[in-house]
Amino acid sequence: MLLTTALISPSDFSSRSRSSSLTSPTLTSISLLVSSPLRLLVDLKFPSIPEERSDKPHPPPEGRLPDATKGSDHLRQVFSAQMGLSDQDIVALSGGHTLGRCHKERSGFEGPWTTNPLIFDNSYFKELLSGEKEGLLQLPTDKVLLSDPVFRPLVEKYAADEDAFFADYTEAHLKLSELGFADA
Repeated sequence: MLLTTALISPSDFSSRSRSSSLTSPTLTSISLLVSSPLRLLVDLKFPSIPEERSDKPHPPPEGRLPDATKGSDHLRQVFSAQMGLSDQDIVALSGGHTLGRCHKERSGFEGPWTTNPLIFDNSYFKELLSGEKEGLLQLPTDKVLLSDPVFRPLVEKYAADEDAFFADYTEAHLKLSELGFADA
């Protein structure tokens, strides 16, 4: 099976700024962005990322995402031990929460992580460092990024330097996407 990321066209995004915003009125759910993350990265002017790859014909079993109610040991078990990703990758990928929101009927949690969940930028990290705010979500797995002595300096780095976040997110997302539908 050949997976292509051309599900969302470049015209669905505005590339007027580094923090591109979603502009297409036909996209009604952030999950559409999740279905085409490599296309998004390309359109946001990140470094070159392959747009096609061969993949396994069937998805892996459920349960590969971390449990949002657990701590740093659990994040490391899921992302490092099972997927081979680094602590830097874990924090950078967590920054993907800058887009979208949780839906109670899907996850048990409700709300966006940032004030503008249609902008891909480093605001997730800035919001984490500024503390809890009414209307914005901070899951236990988000809060652990502040309490873990290895994760916190990376949160601070990405809050202060959006370019560093973009570079590290691109690298981490590419590693994650290259895992494909590996056996869980």
